[in-house]
Amino acid sequence: MSEQGKGSASASAAAPAPGSDTYKGWLFKWTNYLKGYQRRWFVLSNGLLSYYRTQAEMAHTCRGTINLATAHIDTEDACNIVLSSGGRTYHLKASTEVERQRWVTALELAKAKAIRMMNDQSGALRLVKAALHRSVTAKDLLLCLQGDEFSNDDSGDEKPTSQSDRSEIQGTLKILVSKLDDLSTCNDLIAKHGAALQRSLSELEGLKVSVEGGEKIKAVNERATLFRITSNAMINACRDFLDLAETHSRRWQRALQYEREQRTHLEETIEQLAKQHNSLERAWREAPTLVSTPPSATTNKEESGRQHKEEASDEDEDTEYFDAMEDSTAFITVTATENIQHRRSQSNLSGASGGQPNDWNQDNHMSPTCNDVAGKELKPRRQRRTHIPDKPNYSLNLWSIMKNCIGKELSKIPMPVNFNEPLSMLQRLSEDLEYHELLDKAARCDSSLEQMCLVAAFSISSYSTTVHRTAKPFNPLLGETYELDRLEEFGYRSLCEQVSHHPPAAAHHVFSQRGWTLWQEITIASKFRGKYLSIMPLGAIHLQFHSSGNHYVWRKVTSTVHNIIVGKLWIDQSGDIEIVNHRTKETCQLKFFPYSYFSREVPRKVTGVVADNGGQAHYILSGTWDDKIESAKIVQSSRGGGGSEGKQKTVYQTLSPKLLWKKYPLPENAENMYYFSALALTLNEEEEGMGLTDSRLRPDQKLMEEGRWDEANSEKQRLEEKQRAVRRRREAEATDALDDGREYEGYQPLWFHQRRDSITGETNFVYKGGYWEAKERHDWSMCPDIF
Repeated sequence: MSEQGKGSASASAAAPAPGSDTYKGWLFKWTNYLKGYQRRWFVLSNGLLSYYRTQAEMAHTCRGTINLATAHIDTEDACNIVLSSGGRTYHLKASTEVERQRWVTALELAKAKAIRMMNDQSGALRLVKAALHRSVTAKDLLLCLQGDEFSNDDSGDEKPTSQSDRSEIQGTLKILVSKLDDLSTCNDLIAKHGAALQRSLSELEGLKVSVEGGEKIKAVNERATLFRITSNAMINACRDFLDLAETHSRRWQRALQYEREQRTHLEETIEQLAKQHNSLERAWREAPTLVSTPPSATTNKEESGRQHKEEASDEDEDTEYFDAMEDSTAFITVTATENIQHRRSQSNLSGASGGQPNDWNQDNHMSPTCNDVAGKELKPRRQRRTHIPDKPNYSLNLWSIMKNCIGKELSKIPMPVNFNEPLSMLQRLSEDLEYHELLDKAARCDSSLEQMCLVAAFSISSYSTTVHRTAKPFNPLLGETYELDRLEEFGYRSLCEQVSHHPPAAAHHVFSQRGWTLWQEITIASKFRGKYLSIMPLGAIHLQFHSSGNHYVWRKVTSTVHNIIVGKLWIDQSGDIEIVNHRTKETCQLKFFPYSYFSREVPRKVTGVVADNGGQAHYILSGTWDDKIESAKIVQSSRGGGGSEGKQKTVYQTLSPKLLWKKYPLPENAENMYYFSALALTLNEEEEGMGLTDSRLRPDQKLMEEGRWDEANSEKQRLEEKQRAVRRRREAEATDALDDGREYEGYQPLWFHQRRDSITGETNFVYKGGYWEAKERHDWSMCPDIF
């Protein structure tokens, strides 16, 4: 083996294994005539032999170092080692003869390594550099290491690998060179010690049995021991090299197989693009005819038959291809030959959508009833406000407040209003109705599957207002209510009430004259984790359509507020939502992808599949929870190739996607108004005849909206203390009733009562009626004094 094929080797701590990086152990070092030999800890690494008084000194103090590249190694007797370099000499002694032989072998290996590193550095670098730009196997590498450089072959036509691949190949090559170097060194040592052993044996044969013969026999035994140790080291190095070569060979095979699959996928994509190109050319030639003369049913049949003859192997051309939800979605669009002009104008309308309700009427694959003009929004009867006072810029020492809050329930932490926004949790629940037009449209759908798509879009739209809303809403007081009466404007009425304080729970009921009713009871479980805040809404959301009786149930996902202590606050939604139509047993599976810095996915991504009661998928949903959601009708599904984690992907062939929902743009100057949406800006606007417990009348919340935060903090503490006093009074009444043997009913909400849900089996608070009648009578005498 040539010198250019040699690399590096060093000894291990347990035995002089050439493949190891270091060799450590105790030796006795000669100090002076007074102290003699002293026990020292020696470390052999990278061609340098260093020593310390104790192992603990390795962290801070080195007593001496000698470079083995220029050192001379000699042995005086059975246990002594002499190292000399540049006028410096170390006299060392091992505890046993075998230990001395192990150290000598390790020192010789390290010396050979140091010499080769100096002499062959340029050759090794040239070898690694050449390997970086070629695709080689372990066998090819072994052959190439025999010479100075690679032979001229076709591999030079390969493109350079990526930076990460180059780093991996470079690291692998360095290890392989090191292993081969170890083999070369061990081979030299075996030859050296073998020759010495042969000479000793020859001398032994020529001697007569005497005292001198005994010494020679001892030398032969020493040589044999040293030969055995070196042979074992070579065997270990060979085993390491074989294991490494086998491991990387399997990895290279997998990488090659992946590249082959990617090439096949690319060829299929190019084939599809070629078909699309041909379709577009035919469509362009036939476009004048299609525009001037609407095709009849007979013409469509003839056209379909002619296309089938021309391209019998093609799929339907008005299609997209979606991977199933096991992996990230990927699709290819093939434009249809029919209705080209119509679809082009359709696409322009969707692309220019500004998020107004009329945008949703562009979905031409929905039922005609979904596009019915009945039930359109009436012109608002009153002009509602479009701005609130700007948020003050108050500084606050966040850590001084948060450091004592770790691990506590968020609802039990006394928070200043600096962390709040001037809305209560009841008003945040009412904000879910910002895109009520989706439910109005869903109520007009004949198809329950199309209706499911709109319900899914509505469930996603409720998160769109949270993307910039990192402030905490006010915890409602027990008995606090909030009404959102939009009956004359949009046909619905909404009522929320805080029905429990520990745990905090709010009940919500919405009735719409446009054919639907929504109700929910939400309990917020939240934990402060030090770096982020997790908010887990508990409870089911029910939606029922009056005409069809379709009853949908789903639950909310987890919201996470990041960078609580340091950095800019940002919020994320993650988890799964299953929407079930309990009348038809149809389902929609939605997945909210958590944000990851290392992910290639679109931030805030949401995907979904709408399936019938037999599990057959009919629609694909895709988009982001802060911008828009689209749906695409599935026309065919098939099992595709293997995805990540060995799963087989389902490929959905769909029509082109249609816009279901798009977020309204934020009002002007929203960044100075808590990033409120147009609806949120109106939520604190006083209504005529509202209840005495309405959130609009809460004094601390009103003061905060007006920018008087110091007064708001004082008022907030007063309200919380008043609530605690009421709770203590109820606890005392409960204790007295228990002592007297009477039954104590406890607090009962005013407008909601508990009923067992027949679908979920849970006991929930549902609306019992009476609120809107009391509003018409202007009679709020039954309302408690909570403010």
